[in-house]
Amino acid sequence: MTAVQATAILLWLGVTAYAIFGGADFGAGFWDLAAGGSEQGLGPRALIAEAIGPVWEANHTWLIFDLVILWTAFPPAFASIMSTLFIPLSLAAFGIVLRGAAFAFRPVATGLAGRRAAGAIFAASSIVTPFFLGAAGGAIASGRVPAGNAAGDPLASWLNPTSVLIGLLAIATCAYLASVFLVAEARRRSLPELAAYFQLRATLAAVVAGALAVVGIGVLRADAPALAGELTSRGWPLVAASGVLGTAALLLLRRGAAPRVTRVLAAGAVVAIVWGWGVAQYPDILPGSLSLTDAASPSGSLEALMAIFVVAALVIAPSLAFLYRLDERGRLVGHGVGTDVGHG
Repeated sequence: MTAVQATAILLWLGVTAYAIFGGADFGAGFWDLAAGGSEQGLGPRALIAEAIGPVWEANHTWLIFDLVILWTAFPPAFASIMSTLFIPLSLAAFGIVLRGAAFAFRPVATGLAGRRAAGAIFAASSIVTPFFLGAAGGAIASGRVPAGNAAGDPLASWLNPTSVLIGLLAIATCAYLASVFLVAEARRRSLPELAAYFQLRATLAAVVAGALAVVGIGVLRADAPALAGELTSRGWPLVAASGVLGTAALLLLRRGAAPRVTRVLAAGAVVAIVWGWGVAQYPDILPGSLSLTDAASPSGSLEALMAIFVVAALVIAPSLAFLYRLDERGRLVGHGVGTDVGHG
């Protein structure tokens, strides 16, 4: 394995981690918005607040990790992506900032109107942010981001059928992942009514995601035939595995399987689809325009980056694992997010 390939795998591992942990975090915000008014949504919002409160900041460190790897290891690709897709990526960044601020300030906001406004911002940002991130991913995957500074169309690159499809699929996937995690959380806390509540929503989210995937076959063939061809020729085993793992997670949820099992299966469905995308466009980082080898920094820079990663992994990975383990065992307490507040 070359240094370029090892670094590309490292980058994709970071993308995968953000899709799982950040995706579940965004999905929880989706269900916060969909919970209804103050009284109706009290229980679901309380569970959401306690589930993501201790770990939400850690979930989004993976985005910083991905950006650092991308601009350090593949600077031409970083420049091309950021200059062509500055609109959706700026909107996504704006959504992340607003979401974090609203989540932090909702429990301490004075007055009902202030808490409702903070809650609405948190929930709405949890929807628009994954959409714009998904739309940006669709632009890259469909070959609409050429190499060069602002070489692509700043609007058409992400305002197209493929990008819109993947943006909507990102929202549905985040909602599915979060609902599976929240079922497990409700069962761990011995809250059967909330477990049933989120189990139903996991099924609905899976149906929507499946429908979008079926529609997406036609959309990709018409709008991004090169991507469709690669997915069907090289990436299809992983795409199929995603559907199998997602369905298995739903079936085991209905049978009351151990929370860890259902979470792993749901996360595995996301891993499979992310790596299906990666396999489909390999060896290009910008399909049809820039290969990984052509975009890579000098070998000395890549080797130094890998050495830093090893040191960081030895220091940071145990801390993150310990944090998630404590959260799984209920040893951490969320900061409370004004769960008495509705959006309607």
